[in-house]
Amino acid sequence: MKQSIFSRTPRAAAWRVAMAAGVVAAAAALAWPALGASQDAVAVKPVPASSGVTAAPLAASAAAVAAPAAGHDAARAELLKRGEYLARAGDCIACHSAPNGKPFAGGLKFDTPIGAIYSTNITPDAKTGIGGWRFEDFDRAVRAGVRKNGDTLYPAMPYPSYARLSEEDVRAMYAYFSQGVAPVEQPNRAVDIVWPLSMRWPLAIWRKLYAPAPKPFEAASYADPVLARGAYLVQGLGHCGACHTPRAPTMQERALGDADGSDFLAGGAAIDGWVPTSLRGEPRTGLGTWSEQEIVRFLKTGRNLHTAAFGGMTDVVDHSMQYLSDADLSAIARYLKSLPPRASGETAYAYDDAAAQALRAGDAKRPGASVYVDNCMACHRSDGRGYTRVFPALGGNPVVQGADPTSLIHVVLEGAALNGTHEAPSSFTMPPFGWRLSDQEVADVANFVRTSWGNTGSTVTAAQVAKLRRAYPGKRPDAPPGADFARPSASRTN
Repeated sequence: MKQSIFSRTPRAAAWRVAMAAGVVAAAAALAWPALGASQDAVAVKPVPASSGVTAAPLAASAAAVAAPAAGHDAARAELLKRGEYLARAGDCIACHSAPNGKPFAGGLKFDTPIGAIYSTNITPDAKTGIGGWRFEDFDRAVRAGVRKNGDTLYPAMPYPSYARLSEEDVRAMYAYFSQGVAPVEQPNRAVDIVWPLSMRWPLAIWRKLYAPAPKPFEAASYADPVLARGAYLVQGLGHCGACHTPRAPTMQERALGDADGSDFLAGGAAIDGWVPTSLRGEPRTGLGTWSEQEIVRFLKTGRNLHTAAFGGMTDVVDHSMQYLSDADLSAIARYLKSLPPRASGETAYAYDDAAAQALRAGDAKRPGASVYVDNCMACHRSDGRGYTRVFPALGGNPVVQGADPTSLIHVVLEGAALNGTHEAPSSFTMPPFGWRLSDQEVADVANFVRTSWGNTGSTVTAAQVAKLRRAYPGKRPDAPPGADFARPSASRTN
């Protein structure tokens, strides 16, 4: 994606990181039980006969008062529960909480080429948060992208996606943020952008051109309720397209839903050095070979037979997806499986064991093979199939085969962590290798895995590795004295 004033960092667009990080993903909650509780369910203890003649009228009077009160409390509790679920589904905490900060108090920094913006305090604090907001103020910000004072929000807030949320869902979220979140007095930080670039009126023009007006989601356009619900979750609060849909030169998503064309969820540009993959039906680089059950497992645990979560998607799984109901995750999976490939012609993946046989025979003559043996094979194995739901397979992995190798280069340089979830509590870490491998060695091992076990990927160059290494310095252990990352190692490049 091209750089713009809306970039989260000089390397990533701010509005594409609303999942925190991160984005693959999906989700909200629409089909919740109707609010309220039956007064008939409120139990009132009978008055003992020994209480006297006036006991019955007194008991009846108490019941008349207690039943509506209990019913109101139950309805309020259900409303807050629903709002919390929706906030989880939208991963609001990812952007509205700073590292080591209090939940929803804002302060997360988004670097841009012209300065920095900071997420806002959305706790119910009356002085510094949204404690003084009416529902109409909250709704206008969430679905229309306009602050209480009339200013247009930076599209780090994915209001183009939220425009299709139902009013009922927004009311539940408003109730949760007004009554279910602890208030935190923490002033919002002003943007660190010099005038005149700090003026917001250009944002208002962009919003009017590219952000749809709030309108009800058209569930009737889908074949069945489950498919419709999945579409609502993916297109709306889940704002999956913010990361997984390509953008136009004017920075709007090329499609906000499946009705807008095959660009929707066809894969986005790199965000913080990680490339969001296609969520459509491509057999190699998309979800074409994934079953609905495998999609559900990935969203719930961050891992499945094909790959593991990385980059911003780890935050989406950690803070959001793992908390969704099985029904919602299944609806998301069903909807994603309904999306055809962006373009036909991509051949299906077929495993090839030639590389595995060579490695087992001790043949590491191919460029990158010896690097793989020394650094990768213990976890990902000679057959490239890894260990199921522990260390991801490399053969057939859509991330490995993608047209843009940025994610593969990045994970070799920086490593990655797969956090435990409720259903997969074990955490696993891939160490960084950038401190010990030269640019050429990283390119060689990337090419080796992109062309082994049936994979088909374009060539990675040392120049690409060097560029990414410069873009993300300081996260790896100190290199050994005298290490030269640009110098190929003669002992490893055969």
